[in-house]
Amino acid sequence: MFQCKICNSATSKINDMKKNLDYYRCQNCGFIYLNDACMVDKKREKAHYDKHENSFESLGYVEMFEKFIAKAIEPYFETIESALEFGCGSGPVLAELLKRRGLAVEQYDLYYFPKKVYEGKKYDLITSTEVFEHLQNPLSILTTLVKSLNNNGYIILMTQFPSTNDKEFLDWWYRRDITHISFFTPKSFEIMAEKVGLEVIKTIKPNIVVFQN
Repeated sequence: MFQCKICNSATSKINDMKKNLDYYRCQNCGFIYLNDACMVDKKREKAHYDKHENSFESLGYVEMFEKFIAKAIEPYFETIESALEFGCGSGPVLAELLKRRGLAVEQYDLYYFPKKVYEGKKYDLITSTEVFEHLQNPLSILTTLVKSLNNNGYIILMTQFPSTNDKEFLDWWYRRDITHISFFTPKSFEIMAEKVGLEVIKTIKPNIVVFQN
């Protein structure tokens, strides 16, 4: 029996017979994760990311971030001066949009901006958009981010929440990305927050959660 990576509760198995992939859904918090043995290696993962067109030339991509800022970040602008864009990808569009709004922004990405600029620093805001679904050990990463967050600071994540129905999950477009391996419910984020000393102050369906330190 596989245990939930978030709350250690029992899981049920979801099998994609066509692609021979096994997922596990937590019976307590609803978190879903791909069996580690089914994950693509780092070379294939990087090659997949290289195909993304994440730049200001992609108007839909920019619009997504403009809406994200308006809904999730602007309500807290008065208390934010510094920010870290964690997992910014090859084209740090969100980081640039935040800089244009007067914030001091640094960025990190495992493949494209690998220098761990956040070590030994504190930020008022940490954003991580379309990142957590790629993480094998998300609780460990959230713990790392908290260490770089100022008191009363915010961590704001964007990642799609999954259906509670197994068939709908298997048919879900978001699940079909070969690098998407972790899928979070609002409840799973609440449990994660409690474990690392954060508070969930807002959930914006279908894909945003706001934590405060």
